[in-house]
Amino acid sequence: MKNICASVGVFPTQGEKKVEEEEEGEIEEEEEYHPMKNEMIFCLREAPEYQISAVGEWCENSAGKVIGDADTYFLHVMTGQRCESAWSCLTGWSEPDEKSTEKWEALCERIEEHENIEETICDEKRVEL
Repeated sequence: MKNICASVGVFPTQGEKKVEEEEEGEIEEEEEYHPMKNEMIFCLREAPEYQISAVGEWCENSAGKVIGDADTYFLHVMTGQRCESAWSCLTGWSEPDEKSTEKWEALCERIEEHENIEETICDEKRVEL
């Protein structure tokens, strides 16, 4: 007769593990995430017709807490395509006169200098600069 060494282990099944954790109070329910989106406008205070749109997208849990970082971007003034900066919203076109060009540049500079830009894009609907 051959001598066979064998070991036997007992491992809890998924259901048993859940019960053990539940007894210890360690179970966390799976959170639901809600996609959020805010579209807003930056405009020039002295000439509100000069506008650049921005969008913020993020996720919140069921308690309203922001999960991760917000994705913020601008929309091109002519095409509506996604742009990573206010300046890139002006790419590919120009105003017929120097005065209009100066106003667009002033708006872009003020957006660029604005503090807490991501928070503003996610929370506001319209900001005059």
